[in-house]
Amino acid sequence: MLPLVDKPIIQYGVEEALHSGIQNIIIVTGRGKSAIEDHFDVSFELEQLLESRNKKDLLAIVRQVSDMIDVSYIRQKEALGLGHAVLRAQELVGPEPFAVVLADDVIESETPCIRQLLDIYEFFGAPVLAVMEVPNESISSYGCIDAEPVSHNGSRDRVFRIRDLVEKPKASEAPSNLAIIGRYILTPDIFTSIGKVEPGAGGEIQLTDALRHLLRSRPIYAYKFDGKRYDAGDKLGFLKATVEFALQRHDLGGPFREYLKTLVL
Repeated sequence: MLPLVDKPIIQYGVEEALHSGIQNIIIVTGRGKSAIEDHFDVSFELEQLLESRNKKDLLAIVRQVSDMIDVSYIRQKEALGLGHAVLRAQELVGPEPFAVVLADDVIESETPCIRQLLDIYEFFGAPVLAVMEVPNESISSYGCIDAEPVSHNGSRDRVFRIRDLVEKPKASEAPSNLAIIGRYILTPDIFTSIGKVEPGAGGEIQLTDALRHLLRSRPIYAYKFDGKRYDAGDKLGFLKATVEFALQRHDLGGPFREYLKTLVL
């Protein structure tokens, strides 16, 4: 819920899904996260107040959020890992492919990242993970793929068929510099794989381990997405995103740019 300029980080992920053609959203929350539910709900009192004061512009913004999506919520009572969080949504997802969005990865792109992955999924009919190149010294902070390039639309440097996945490898042992980013298109058979993997460090069920299990029975692809990713879960990443997103705003960019010029750096 930390605001990036003037919208909470989670809203960027929801809007990306919406602009990718997804209309039904499941948000996995934990105890004390009611602010998330309130944000996407109708605020009758606020709407009435704005309407009575004839603040139509602000009223339109408030209604846009509540009208944005059909949203369901499910609780993850304990923080038992990303795999466990995905598994909690099984009954609501049902027997359909679905996208996973980790909202602290904010991705700016002309075509939404999820839409890019959906295009690859629709071509190959298999799970697709978003990846990006990172410096070798940083790969130990990510899940990493061992993969072979696949020709697609005249290119061999964006689509990869995965041979293996490694969670946070040492730089000297990483099979590549292609890091998994928080966007996935998954098929419902991932739930079976999540149920079969053992908890890892800290008792957490890792989605990467479940994907390795699933890899035994079906192909999984990776796509080096077109766009820029900001790690808004990191303090420096959040600050970078705030500055760059503010500079791009038509209402804030000019004055903010002039302000930055006055700083002695």
